[in-house]
Amino acid sequence: MDHFLYRDGLLYAEDVALADIAAAVGTPFYCYSTATLLRHFRLFDEALSGMDHLVCYAMKAASNQAILKTLAAEGAGMDVVSGGEYARARAAGVPSDRIVFSGVGKTRDEMRTVLAGGIRQFNVESEPEMIALSAEAVTLGTVAPITIRVNPDVDAKTHAKIATGKSENKFGIPISRAQEVYALAASLPGLEVIGIDVHIGSQLTDLAPFELAYQKVAELTHDLRAQGHKIRRLDLGGGLGIPYTQSNVPPPLPADYGAMVKRVLGDLDCEIEIEPGRLIVGNAGVLVSEVIYVKSGEDRAFLIVDAAMNDLIRPAMYEAYHDIVPLAEPAPGMEGTAYDIVGPVCESGDTFAKQRQMPPLKSGDLVAFRSSGAYGAVMASEYNTRPLIPEVMVNGDQFCVIRARPTFDEIIKRDIIPSWM
Repeated sequence: MDHFLYRDGLLYAEDVALADIAAAVGTPFYCYSTATLLRHFRLFDEALSGMDHLVCYAMKAASNQAILKTLAAEGAGMDVVSGGEYARARAAGVPSDRIVFSGVGKTRDEMRTVLAGGIRQFNVESEPEMIALSAEAVTLGTVAPITIRVNPDVDAKTHAKIATGKSENKFGIPISRAQEVYALAASLPGLEVIGIDVHIGSQLTDLAPFELAYQKVAELTHDLRAQGHKIRRLDLGGGLGIPYTQSNVPPPLPADYGAMVKRVLGDLDCEIEIEPGRLIVGNAGVLVSEVIYVKSGEDRAFLIVDAAMNDLIRPAMYEAYHDIVPLAEPAPGMEGTAYDIVGPVCESGDTFAKQRQMPPLKSGDLVAFRSSGAYGAVMASEYNTRPLIPEVMVNGDQFCVIRARPTFDEIIKRDIIPSWM
């Protein structure tokens, strides 16, 4: 469920007409619903009720300060994957003991910054990283709490570019080697082994791969405890998918996921962490764009909009599907027209949809790309010197621009001309 609904013939974000925002800030722009963000976070939090747990929002999905502060005020932790994301989380007021640091390539500079600023845990991905973290912690005279990410060799049955739990993926250590790696960690100074980390992929629409991975984690927990390791925390990652089209069979609900976690892991007396991103913010955001032209091709009509692949890269990168709907509600039974929906960038890859059935549209009409809150604005670029587009947050009948569109002058002035020119 989200809070982008038609009312009196217009598409609203909560109690604000998206057309009114377009008139105020121009197109294209991203718009987020506070009510949807809060609803989705609370569903996860409630799903794990009765267990010691922390929901750590995977802020790589959408990292604007306003989103982070909204979730942090509800008690969310943050899953960060870079020094920059750590800085964002701290700037948003997230306590360091609610931040976990993931990622395969943590640098020593990042380690030092995070050790000095405080951290809930490092999710360590390799022996070289572990050795480097040990050295940095000893130098600073502190102890780094760590989990070790294990790769359970489970097929997440998702897009190849977002699968992370198979043996050929770059993430974690093979679960077959876990016991020797935990023994190494226990022998190194400056480290405190507190748990196990696992994450098998993104946009999963079936609980079976999760359950298989978590069963392996449960077995490993017993084995490691038998060897003297004090495993008290299990970081289960994220990955639960969302419906990107109204006709999709809905993925499992957070409540279904929580029930499975309790059934498989509930007897281990471990604190549970989960790291949802897409399911919290994906359906909480839309991208609003204006039709520039309707162009007739040899055998098709092209709907050319002012949003482009630099604004929303997912269709070009992942062949991702987004429902695209007009802001003016079409009349019931209106006959549709098939369009290739494309942006202005001079690449054939700048295509959002092919032969998509839409109500007849014309220049100046507004459309919304639904379910674009996750991996939208955060993956945007200024390719073709197209400014990063505004982000807007709605709360009830209020809206605020939470990231402004830069001017061309601001973009160009970032360039530095060498002194010899």
